[in-house]
Amino acid sequence: MITGALKSKIDRVWDAFWSGGISNPLEVIEQITYLMFLRRLEDLQTAKERRANRTGKPIDAPIYTDDEKHLRWSYFSNEAPEKMLAVVRDEVFPWLRQLGGEDSTYSHHMRDARFTITTSNLLAKVVDMLDDMPLGEQDTKGDLYEYMLSKIATAGQNGQFRTPRHIIQLIVEMMAPGPADEICDPACGTAGFLVASAEYVSRTHREALLEPTQRTHFNKSMFHGFDFDSTMLRIGSMNMLLHGVEDPDIRYRDSLAESAAGEAERYSVILANPPFAGSLDYEVTAKDLQAVVKTKKTELLFLALFLRLLKPGGRAAVIVPDGVLFGSSKAHKDLRRSLVEDHKLDAVVKLPSGIFKPYAGVSTAILFFTKTNSGGTDNVWFYDVKSDGRSLDDKRAALLPEEKLGPTPSCRLNESDHTKNNLPDVLARWHRRTGSEQERNRSEQSFCVTKDEIAAQAYDLSLTRYQETLEENSEHRTPPEIFSELSRIEIEIQRGMSDLKGMIA
Repeated sequence: MITGALKSKIDRVWDAFWSGGISNPLEVIEQITYLMFLRRLEDLQTAKERRANRTGKPIDAPIYTDDEKHLRWSYFSNEAPEKMLAVVRDEVFPWLRQLGGEDSTYSHHMRDARFTITTSNLLAKVVDMLDDMPLGEQDTKGDLYEYMLSKIATAGQNGQFRTPRHIIQLIVEMMAPGPADEICDPACGTAGFLVASAEYVSRTHREALLEPTQRTHFNKSMFHGFDFDSTMLRIGSMNMLLHGVEDPDIRYRDSLAESAAGEAERYSVILANPPFAGSLDYEVTAKDLQAVVKTKKTELLFLALFLRLLKPGGRAAVIVPDGVLFGSSKAHKDLRRSLVEDHKLDAVVKLPSGIFKPYAGVSTAILFFTKTNSGGTDNVWFYDVKSDGRSLDDKRAALLPEEKLGPTPSCRLNESDHTKNNLPDVLARWHRRTGSEQERNRSEQSFCVTKDEIAAQAYDLSLTRYQETLEENSEHRTPPEIFSELSRIEIEIQRGMSDLKGMIA
C-alpha cells in the first residue's frame, strides 16, 4: 500500500504533466513508464556489476557499454535540468528504441517509444519523484503503478481499459490459478488480470516457485496477454515487470480478426473483460470464429474465441453484458446452449449496474465455465451481488474502512458490513456451491438451478428468471387455517393471564 504522501507526490507530478500540455492520462502513464523502465535498467545493470565483482568474471550481457555510461539513470539524473532533457531526448530515447541487450517483450515494445516531455522542469520533477521512491520493493512498484492506472478510470472513453481491481481480485480468488497453469487474457489492456494472477500464485505457491523450472515457467511461459493497442502493450508489459514477472508473453494481436488456429487449445485458464460495446463486419472477423457463432457482436465472438483457446478441462471467467444472458437472437441462444450442453457452465455472478462507473453504467455479469467438449453441466450456481464495497454512483466512494474492502478483507465483516460489501460472501459461498449451496431457497442471494430447468427456459441465464421473492417463497394458508391459528394464540394468552392472576393472589 502506498502512503498518502506518495500519492500526493504522484498527484503533483500528474498536475505538472497537465500544466505542461500533456493531458491524455494514457500518455502521462506512458511517459512515466519509459522513465521507470530506464530506472529498472539501471537496477539490472547494477546487479550485473555486483555479480561480476563477486565472481571476478566479466559482466554478463551488459546493458550499457563503456561508451554508453552517460545514458544510465545514475548519470543523467544528476545533471542540471536543461542538460538532462537534452541527454534523455537526443541520446537516451534513440538508444532505447534500438535496445537489443534484453531479448524480452519490454525491449520489443519500447522500440516504438516516443518521448513527449518537452520542458526540463517537468522532466526534473518526474525524475526526482522516481528517485525518491523505493522501486526496489516489488509491492511499492506495483502499488505505485496501480495508483497511476486508477487514474485512467477518470479518462472518459479510455476507462474501458480498466476493470476495478477488487473485481479482478474476486475473479482470481474464485479461479485460484496454480503454478502449472498457462493463463491468457486475449484483451489484456493494462494486464490487470495477469498481474492479479501473478500475485495470487506468488502468495499461495511460494515454495513451488523456488524450483528453477517452475520459476522459469512463471517468468516466461505462464502469462499471455494480447491487445491491438501499442500503448496498452507497453503499459501492460511494464505493469507485469513491476509485479515481478520478468518476461511475460504480452504481444500485438487482433484477437477477433486473426485465426486462432495457432493458439487453439493452448491455455488452461482464461480471465477477461473483453470489449463489448461494438460489432465487427463479417469480412474482418476470423473465419474460424464465424464457424462457431455467426454474429457481428464482439461479446459473443470473444466467448467463441475463448472456447477455441482453452484446453479441454481449461477454465474461464469472463465479464459479459447482461444481454449475453438473455439475448433472443439465434447467435445468443446457440452460444448459451453450447456452454450448458457441450461444456460445463459453473456459475453466473450478477454484478450491480454501477460497478464500471463513472465511465459506463452497463449491467454486467461474470460467467464461469469449463471447456469439456462433452457436457457436464448439472447445476448452475447464481449469486446476486448487491454491493461491492463502494457507492454505485460516479464517485465510487468506499462504504467501509479499507481493511473491510475487497474479497479477502483483513478483518471479519458483520451483517451490516455484508450489506455494503458482498464480495467475501461471494467467495465463501462459491467454495460451497456443490454442497450446502444446493439447498438454498431461490429467494436468497445465491442459489442453484438445474440444467433441465435452464434448458426449459431456452437457456436463459438471467438471474431474475429463476429468482423468487420472499412472498413467492412463503407458505400460503387458507382462511380456516389462519382462523384456527388465531384461536390457538388467543387460548394461550388467556391461560397466561389466568396463571398470572393466580400468582398475584
